[in-house]
Order: sequence, then C-alpha cells, then structure tokens
Amino acid sequence: MGLEAVVEEIRDKGKSEAEKIRAESKQDVDKILQDANRRAGEIKQAAEADYEKQKSHLIAQDVSAANLLVKRELLNTQKDLLVQVYETTRTEIANLPESFHREAIRLLLTEVKKEVPEGKIQCNARDVATLTSLVAGNPEFSGFTVGTPVDIDGGILAEGKGGELQVDYSYRTFLDKVWESRLKDASDILFG
Repeated sequence: MGLEAVVEEIRDKGKSEAEKIRAESKQDVDKILQDANRRAGEIKQAAEADYEKQKSHLIAQDVSAANLLVKRELLNTQKDLLVQVYETTRTEIANLPESFHREAIRLLLTEVKKEVPEGKIQCNARDVATLTSLVAGNPEFSGFTVGTPVDIDGGILAEGKGGELQVDYSYRTFLDKVWESRLKDASDILFG
C-alpha cells in the first residue's frame, strides 16, 4: 500500500467522520431548535392567555364602572324629578280655591282644639281673614286668638297659653308625613 492509498484512506475516513459529526450536529441543532420553538410557542400561548385574561378583566371593570355611572345618573335624575313633583304639589295645594283653605282651616281648628283647648293660632297672610272669621264667628273656638301671619304654605300653627305646647298643622307638615310614608309608592308609580 502506497502512501497515496494511506492518505486517501485517511482522507475518506476523515470525510466520513466529518459527515457523521455534521449529521449528529445537525440532529442536535434540529432538536435544540425544536425545543426552542416549542418553548417559544408555550410562552406565546401563555402570554396570549394572560393578555386575554387581563383584557377581559379590564373590559369587565370598565363595564361595571359605566353601569355604576349610569345608575348614579338615573338615581340623581329620579331624585330631581321627585323633588319637582313635591314642589309642584306644594304649589298646587297653595293655589287651591279659598273655599278649600277655609274648610281645611275649620277642620284643623277642630283637631287643634283636642290638643290645645285655648291659645294662639297662626296661619299665612292669605288665610288671616278666614282664620279670624272662623275664630270670631264660632263659640267653639272662643279660647283662641289669632296671631301674626307666619311663612307657611297653608294650614295652621297652634300654641297653648304660656307657650308650653305647640302644634304644627301646616300643609307642609302633612305633606312631609305623606311624602315620607309613601315615597316608595310614588317612585314605583313614576319609574315603575
């Protein structure tokens, strides 16, 4: 065997060994790339899942905040409407005809007499003449005197002799009692 044959055999053996190493290296590189791609895919899926979860959470928070804001605005609007109804009711009662106020004052005097047998009765300026004629013209109310006008929508205020007992039979007091006890009903009727 000549030197050339030995060199050729070594060269072939080297090429063969190099091919084998390249093939093994390629397998290792392919395996490493597959693992890296698999891990990158898992990371990407986890990131997308986290993104979707956070997005859903933020959307839910925004929707809740918007619903709360709408509900608050609705309640404020309903409250404003109820205040308007209350004020309109007060105005309408105050604007009822003199015959209504005269009868109301007569009935209220009868009720006051049960609690305060004698004393001072006050009413608004509009009803002073009516109150004066009822007190002067009816012996049942002879224990009462008419006081100075007060700032009320209607009705009467009574004060017993010596000021020890005061009774508020003003329209506003009655309206407030009805309003407080029936507010839910009024709200249900208006806003169903």
